[in-house]
Amino acid sequence: MAIRLTTTKESARMSGLKIGVAGLAGAGKTKLCASTGAPTVIISAEAGLLSLRDVDIPVIEVASIADVHEAYKFLSESADAKHFEWVCLDSISEIAEQVLSYEKKVNKDARAAYGELSVQMIDLIKAFRDLQGKNVYMSAKMERTKDEITGGMLYGPSMPGAKLGQAIPYLFDEFFVLRVEKDPDGNPTRALQTGPDYQYQAKDRSGALDLFEPPNLGDIAKKILAS
Repeated sequence: MAIRLTTTKESARMSGLKIGVAGLAGAGKTKLCASTGAPTVIISAEAGLLSLRDVDIPVIEVASIADVHEAYKFLSESADAKHFEWVCLDSISEIAEQVLSYEKKVNKDARAAYGELSVQMIDLIKAFRDLQGKNVYMSAKMERTKDEITGGMLYGPSMPGAKLGQAIPYLFDEFFVLRVEKDPDGNPTRALQTGPDYQYQAKDRSGALDLFEPPNLGDIAKKILAS
C-alpha cells in the first residue's frame, strides 16, 4: 500500500470545516447560511426560507429521508456540485423528525423506530460531515432540560429521542450555540458561543476562536484556517 504523508494543517484544509450550531427558534440559524462569503448550497427541511429573501442562494428542498440521500449523492458525485464550497443542512432536527415519522409507519414497536432513528441520523450526519473538500454547516433546534443533579437548566440540541440529542455535539469538531441577548439599550445582539459553560454545550477544537464570536461563518472559517 502506498503511503501518502500529509500534515494536520493540510488535512484540515482538504477536508473542510464541519460546524454544528444549535439555537432557539428565531435566533438566526438559517441566516448563517448567507454568511459564508463563498458559493453555498442549502439543503432545506424547514417550512420556509423567508429570512433569506434578500439573497439568492441555491436550495435543495427535502421532504423525506430519501430526498436527503439524493442530495448527498448529488453533492458527492455530480460535477455540477463541485463549485459549492459550503453545504448547509437546515436543519438536522427537522430531518430527524422526517426519519422518525417514516420509521413509526413501518415499525409497530416505538422503541425500534427510535433505534432506527438514531442509527440513520448518526450515519447521515457523519456522511455529510465527511464530505471531502467542502465546508459543512448543520443547524439544530435547541431545547432546555433540567439537570437532575444540580436542578439547573441545561441547553442542548433538540432531537427526537433523548440519546440522539446528547450525541450530536460529539460528532463535530466545532459545535456552537447561537445566543441572543439584549445590550444595555435593550436591543437584541447575536453571538456564537464556542465553548461550554454551566448551561450550554459548545466546543472549539481548533483553539482559534474567542468564547463569543460574531455570527459569520466566513469569518470563523478564515480565523480557524489562519491559525
